[in-house]
Amino acid sequence: MNAGGDPGRDDYGLPPVDIEVPNDARELARDVQAYHRELRARRRRHLAKRFYGPLTRDGMVLPLLAGCLALTLLAATLLTVFTARQAAIGLRPSRPSHAAGASLLNATVFFAGQPEMLGSLPGAVLVLALVPPRCNRCLPDLKRLTVQSYPAELYLVGVRGEQVDALARPLGLGPAHALDDSDNELPPHYRVTALTAVVVKNGGTVVHEFPRGRWLQIRDDVRSLNPASPPSMVPATGKSATATSSSSPAG
Repeated sequence: MNAGGDPGRDDYGLPPVDIEVPNDARELARDVQAYHRELRARRRRHLAKRFYGPLTRDGMVLPLLAGCLALTLLAATLLTVFTARQAAIGLRPSRPSHAAGASLLNATVFFAGQPEMLGSLPGAVLVLALVPPRCNRCLPDLKRLTVQSYPAELYLVGVRGEQVDALARPLGLGPAHALDDSDNELPPHYRVTALTAVVVKNGGTVVHEFPRGRWLQIRDDVRSLNPASPPSMVPATGKSATATSSSSPAG
């Protein structure tokens, strides 16, 4: 600008600009506040970019994904180990205590209305099939049990008074092998709700309990407890050695 206040010649080729210089600096307070607000907003954006920036890049995402994958693999491995261990424990037959075995053999059951103590049944090794009430689908399992329990003596014991005569006949067992617990003399542990086999060595030792459908180990236990029995083939009909016996257990 020239001394007269009129626009002068611009030697730099820039457009003419009117510049107003306030007489009082307080008139610039709003502009100063806006400038400081802009500076604060810029600092906030800069801090946010420094803090959240690594999360939007490969710097933090890949370690987080790797850590999650490692934790997932560890959890899956531990779950597999514990599940396999519980399954192995579940497949093992239970081992009742000697007191429970003695109480079972001291229980009195009934054969054709006559009382008979389980411990007095003939046979060096006994397999007691505990049949719960209303066991409608027990016959196929009992047929397999008959084969696996050979050459031990197999007895059907109806729990809570269940009558097992109708099951004994298709298995080829004589009437002496069908017993029932009419007076609930069986210990509470043996008042089962599902078909259960108990391998007993005559003399008071309950060896194993086998739940329904797990009869494969019974033959090995029977032969290990009765080594004096001569090896023989299991009959094709699945009948035990005493299948045609019709005498009473006491006989």
